[in-house]
Parts: sequence; structure tokens; C-alpha cells
Amino acid sequence: MLGSLVWGHIESGIPGLLMGVLAMTALLIGLVALRLWRALAASPWLTDVPEDQTNQVAAAMARLAVIVPAYNEAQNVVDCLTSILESTSAPLQVWLVDDDSTDATWDLAQALAADRQDPRLHLLKGDPRPEGQVWVGKNWACAQAVATIEADYLLFLDCDVRLGSGAIEAALRQLLETDSGLVTVGPQLVCGCLAEWLVQPIMMTILAAGYNFAAVNDPRSSKAFAFGPFMLFRRLAYEQIGGHAGVADVVVEDVTLGQRIKANGWGLQLRLGGERVRSRMYADGAALWEGWTKNWFLGLERNWLLALLAIVTILAICSLPWLGLILAVATQSLGVLLASLAGILAQLGIRWLLKHWADLPLRYWWLTAVGGWVTAAIVLASAIRTSTGRNWTWRGRSLAAN
Repeated sequence: MLGSLVWGHIESGIPGLLMGVLAMTALLIGLVALRLWRALAASPWLTDVPEDQTNQVAAAMARLAVIVPAYNEAQNVVDCLTSILESTSAPLQVWLVDDDSTDATWDLAQALAADRQDPRLHLLKGDPRPEGQVWVGKNWACAQAVATIEADYLLFLDCDVRLGSGAIEAALRQLLETDSGLVTVGPQLVCGCLAEWLVQPIMMTILAAGYNFAAVNDPRSSKAFAFGPFMLFRRLAYEQIGGHAGVADVVVEDVTLGQRIKANGWGLQLRLGGERVRSRMYADGAALWEGWTKNWFLGLERNWLLALLAIVTILAICSLPWLGLILAVATQSLGVLLASLAGILAQLGIRWLLKHWADLPLRYWWLTAVGGWVTAAIVLASAIRTSTGRNWTWRGRSLAAN
């Protein structure tokens, strides 16, 4: 009798407890949406070059080199180089650096050069990585290119980037106008496969809400960040911080380069690219998994406690409101249902912000719960791979062995 009475009190209190947890989750998601809105609203965009600066920018373009490191980029190399060459008629240099690819990257680049006959396009067959030295990622390819090139301004682009008309001029204008050492541009993300739609909006939200982009642009703040797909350096600043050779063993080299720019007293400017700078980071689910697991744990500074906290937070924000719908049916509680719907609407609000500011469609937003589980698995796998070195790779190259 007593046991039944106690259980009855517990059972009657479960809906209230669930409603409280789900209401707090909805509030948390709302706060994330608010932070995301503030971050995006404070993030300046690339803008057209004013007429009175056209001559200055045009003169500087003749002293600019675009460097595209490529390792097994057969799917991207032709479209990337084509978009660069067609984005501007300026007499800049465009360098494709083949990083010892094992696929058709080099052959496709050569065929494109022969077909276009554009004197601005240069191909560099990179040397194998030196034995006994630690070089990870694209650092070796970039360092080789810089040693070959004579230019005052160095633009490093990933092979998955596609440029629109005037993109380089707009970024160079920012570099000259602000007298900065680095202008970095966040590309507009393009999603193709289901895995990208599940994960990339969540990753974009974490990135934008987690970093104060306004502080990055403030020379009085030590806050620093850089988007690896598009980094335009003043060469003097690049060499002063040691360039890619100075971060040879750093997997997340873009952030480190941005930090060094600010630490050495140079200005750092961050811009959003919009339609001028687009990128489909990963072509399929396998590439997405490998790409994000290689650097997530490094972004958490190899801290397991932060990784576990990130996993719990991601699951709570992405999945708990949808689980609440099932619990609402099970408990027949209107309060649990309303709290769950509040959280789901807040999730929709986040996706609407990404649609408005980053032109990322609402497609598959109703699979946010599934995306949360996939993203949490990425964080866990990244922690394990980075800590053990096992299966910690990028495009098949071990990051632990280098």
C-alpha cells in the first residue's frame, strides 16, 4: 500500500519534471538563436569596391597571387580554377599546387591549362614531404608555393571554393583599406547529400554562435579566428608570423595563423562571402565524417571534459525537443507537448536565421534530432581518434604519423 502510494506520487510528478526540463531546453535553444542572430548581424559582408578605390585595387591585383593547394581533388580542381579565372580579368597569378596527389588532379589541371591557354594560370608539381619533418594538412604545399612566387599579396583558397565576380577585388579592398595583415572570408556553405544537410547547419550554428566575429575585427580584442578556405595575407605579415612553415605540424592551421596575425600587431578582418564565395566542403558522408573528426577535438584543445559537455549540449538542443513529443504522448501531458513544441519552434528559428543570413535552405530541418546524434558521434569519434591517433586521417593521410 505504502509502495503504491509512493509510486503514485512519483508517477504524477513525472509530467511536471519533464515539462520543466523541456521548457529549460527550449529556453536554451532560444538563447542560442539570439546569440546566433547577434553574431550574424554583427558580421560584415564583402562589398563592392567603391569607384574612388578602383585604381588602387586594380594596381594591387597585379601584385596578387592565388594559391590553391590540391591533394586528390579530381572532383574539384577544374571547377575551382575555372571560377577563379572567370571571376576577374585582372592580371593576377593563379597557382595550382599539386600535393603529391594519387588521383587525376594533376592531369586534369594540365588539361585545363592547355585548353584555356591563360597566362595567369601556373601549375606547380609539389615535392614529396621531406622525411624526418612534421608536415600536416596543406601546409607543405602552401609553403612550397610561397617559396616559388613573387607577390605582395597571397590568397590561399581551398579547392572546394567557388568564386563569384569581384570576390578577390572585394577582399583585397578590405585588406588595403584597413591596413590589415589578413582578410579571411567565411564561404556560403553548399549542401548536397543528406549527411551534409544533417550536420552542416548544426556546425555552422556552433561556429557562428561560439565565436564573436565582431571581436575578431576589433584590433583592441585578442579574439582571433580565420576561415581556412579563404585567407588573403599581406605578404609582409605572412612572413613575419612564419607562414605555413611556422605551423607545419598544426592541423587547424587557419585559426593558429589568425591568432599569430593579431599577436604580432597586425589587423585581422573577417567577412562573410555570400554568393561571391561559396564552398561545398564535403562531397559525401564519408568525407564529412573524416573532415570533422580530424579537427573537432583540437578545437576543444584536447579537453575530454569539454568534449563530453559538447556532446550532452548538442543532444539536448537538437534531440530532446523531438523526444519530448514521444514523452508527451506517453504521459498524455499537454504541458510536455507545449514545451516540446516551443523547443522545436526555436530550432526552426535557428534554421530560418541561417536561411536569411547564409542562404542555407530549410531543407530537412525536421531531421534536426538525427543531425544532433550524428554531430555528437562526430565529437566523440574526434576525441578518440585524436587521442589515440587511430584512424585520425585526412584524405587517407595519417595525421598521427606525420
